[in-house]
Amino acid sequence: MSKIWTKKPMSAFENDMKSSQLKRVLGKWSLTAIGIGAIIGGGIFVLTGTGAYYHAGPALALSFIIAGIACVFAALCYSEFASILPVEGSAYAYAYGTVGEIFAWIIGWGLILEYAMGSMTVAVSWSGYFNKLLKMFGLHLPDYLTSDPASYSGEGFSMNLPAFLIVIFVISILIKGTKEAAKANNLIVIMKVSAVLFVIIAGAFFINADNWNPFIPAATMVKEGENLKEAYGIQGIISGAAAIFFAYVGFDAVSTQAGEAINPKKDVPFAIIVSLLVCTGLYILVSLVLTGMMHYSDFNPQGKYPDAIKAPVAYAFEIAGQGWAGYIITIAATVGLISVLMVMIMGQSRIFLGMSKDGLIPKMFSDVHPVRKTPAKSLMLLGIIIATVAAFTPISKLADMTSFGTLFAFTMVCVAVWILRKKEPNMPRTFKVPALPVIATLGICINLYLIWNLSHEAKYLSMAWLALGVVIYFTYSLRNSKLHKVGYGETFKAEQEPLEKPDLD
Repeated sequence: MSKIWTKKPMSAFENDMKSSQLKRVLGKWSLTAIGIGAIIGGGIFVLTGTGAYYHAGPALALSFIIAGIACVFAALCYSEFASILPVEGSAYAYAYGTVGEIFAWIIGWGLILEYAMGSMTVAVSWSGYFNKLLKMFGLHLPDYLTSDPASYSGEGFSMNLPAFLIVIFVISILIKGTKEAAKANNLIVIMKVSAVLFVIIAGAFFINADNWNPFIPAATMVKEGENLKEAYGIQGIISGAAAIFFAYVGFDAVSTQAGEAINPKKDVPFAIIVSLLVCTGLYILVSLVLTGMMHYSDFNPQGKYPDAIKAPVAYAFEIAGQGWAGYIITIAATVGLISVLMVMIMGQSRIFLGMSKDGLIPKMFSDVHPVRKTPAKSLMLLGIIIATVAAFTPISKLADMTSFGTLFAFTMVCVAVWILRKKEPNMPRTFKVPALPVIATLGICINLYLIWNLSHEAKYLSMAWLALGVVIYFTYSLRNSKLHKVGYGETFKAEQEPLEKPDLD
């Protein structure tokens, strides 16, 4: 059983970096745009209404601050790791070099909840905005082409065709090349951030300060579907932070691109921190403007404005008599979600690339196109799976499952960076987490508390997913691990020095 604790030597990571076939084409601002592109998406245009009515009221801004702080702690830890191990694989690679193969596998498997299932959720969300955009121009797709079978009320065949096609479109861009995908992402990010700034500036003129009173409503019970749940008060702020955490998913996608960064040891930490700070500031301002324009109780799906909770930002402007602004926001959300989908699928393929290089999943996931220099086979397989699931499956719980996978990875990164600092205190680092014991402890505690506040169903499904991953590890990955085959891995019990520049091929 000691094999499961095998750690990948630092010299093996160095060898991976030198032998990588990926092109290093991403500068710090392209990496920052990737981070912003992943973070700002459906969360800010959809979850704000849910967070305000079902959880925190006007204090939703505090929920965003709490969630942002949890991300900052993890971001600092990610940044230190990225300055040491600028390789594809993100949290998976960091754990492999510090806490052992079994933990690395579980994290890598858990990251599928963040990236692949997050991609499915975004694809379905994009379909909703796309249909709304078509209606603005007097066009309409039949219900059987916009609904999954479980949601379709008619008879016969049905699928969410827009969700399927947008995934295929994004995959085609990603296969073409990382540089081309980054250019497209940069343009979309500029448009998306401009739309968010428009919401903040234009919405400020329609704020009614009375809507913020009381800023923290007294705790009470609200109806959600057929059930009653506790909302507002301090607990509502905390549960709101857990509920809207999906809005922050993606900043760690920057670290998955380290293998294609020009100067990863400096630029990846910069991009992680800057993208997170920028998006946190925008989220806080948007939530304040939104709850100032509309009273939080008006987002009640059974109240006066039943559709407001589905598209809260656009609806707030419509109620204010500025319907034209709602058109701008709908267009921005439709285009903006493409970059979220792009970065999430890109991140998943790079994590698979790292796991495949280590032999934990089949070799095809690390095959790089000889001309495009992208993991084309992996992208095509991911595209087929994500597009099919998005087209035929209702994904109402995937936002919470995505948050679970992200928070789990954040927790493990906080643990792993602490272990590495103890084990290798003299290792060169271009970035170091200040007051590491305090930062790491706070990050671990906040992340675990937010996991505890996710829905019970999401927690049960996520734990079942992790259990399935453990079964796959012991039946396939453990037998095919390259570390065990060439016998140069370290374990917690071993004291030997790792071999220099081992050959993984």
